[in-house]
Amino acid sequence: MTYHPDRLEHARSLADRIVAWRRDFHMHPELGFEEFRTARKVAETLNELGFEAETGVGKTGVVARIGEGRPVVGIRADMDALPIDEENDVAYRSQTPNVMHACGHDAHTAILLGVATMLSEIPESERPPGQIRLLFQPCEENQDEEGQSGAMRMIDDRALVGVDNVLALHMDSGMESGKIEVCSGYAMAAHDAFHAIIRGDGGHGASPHLGTDPVFMLAQIINAIFGIRARRIDPVKPAIISIGTIHCGIASNVIPASIEISGTIRSYDSDIREQLFAELERALAISRAMGGDYELEIKNGYDATYNDPEISGIIGDIATRMAGPDVLNPPQPMLGAEDFGFMTKLAPGAMFQLGAKFDDRDRGHHTPVFDIDESSFPLGAALLLESAFHLLRKSA
Repeated sequence: MTYHPDRLEHARSLADRIVAWRRDFHMHPELGFEEFRTARKVAETLNELGFEAETGVGKTGVVARIGEGRPVVGIRADMDALPIDEENDVAYRSQTPNVMHACGHDAHTAILLGVATMLSEIPESERPPGQIRLLFQPCEENQDEEGQSGAMRMIDDRALVGVDNVLALHMDSGMESGKIEVCSGYAMAAHDAFHAIIRGDGGHGASPHLGTDPVFMLAQIINAIFGIRARRIDPVKPAIISIGTIHCGIASNVIPASIEISGTIRSYDSDIREQLFAELERALAISRAMGGDYELEIKNGYDATYNDPEISGIIGDIATRMAGPDVLNPPQPMLGAEDFGFMTKLAPGAMFQLGAKFDDRDRGHHTPVFDIDESSFPLGAALLLESAFHLLRKSA
């Protein structure tokens, strides 16, 4: 395997710039498909580096094509923030009320700008033949009114046409800073949401025998739903159905006429995904056996993210050459979801986790106290670029 021994030092020389970009994005977070300032800053920086930036891709995304011809390796970074009010007392705290970068997308964007800067400083004659395509993606955390996420919109706008492989990283606030974790095979789950209404007659709490009680029905249905994973799904296949909300009732002495519940469905395998949908219908049908009825709506979310085993191995090998044999953590597949999976369905690719534990406090993703160790950024940039170069050479 060809490996440039100075790549990490090159990235470290840009550490202050990467951190400055991250802090700027962190102070000015924007929700999905509203990343107007972020996209403008990204495009301006790319143009200053001498690369033409295409804007408005997938609504608010930015694409830069560096090099020509084939092969093509895409590197993706998501740019959107979350509707969370930050609680951290830091100089770079969010200046937008109730909006915060609580998942590391500010770092993803800054690190990819670091990759662009490295490319601008490497003579064209020293780059492998082919093209590196930088994909600054909007709206990973949500979907628009048509059920489309940022990755889906960028694909619709042909941002991945001709891409042979695609790479990405994700910050991990719970993993030791500077560690790398890369799964071979499924790395993140398919994610779907459900909303159901369970209907009865309702009535007076003192006369439950005169009607059908949806609360009593729900008690049986919950057991059936939680039994799906235990008794209906192959025990070696990952799967989850979790109930997140239950809403009913207006008074303590009134049996409600209906109950609304909602939750999340996670899986890897497409057949298991369909089975979970069918088993949820069967569980809710208990209401009909008890004299009631139900309605179920399933909203399809993201496909599972599949890491190509060969590419995962390349990333792991380069990481150990770059930072030593102890840099790799044992891979831990998770049932979190990521729309990067839509990209890896089009082109073999992989996403690795970059450890960035900030301090001894639990700073979980999607929480008001999320924060990350910025000293990890150069390793992420160097590993993305060196992996992309290797894939270009390999394909060529």
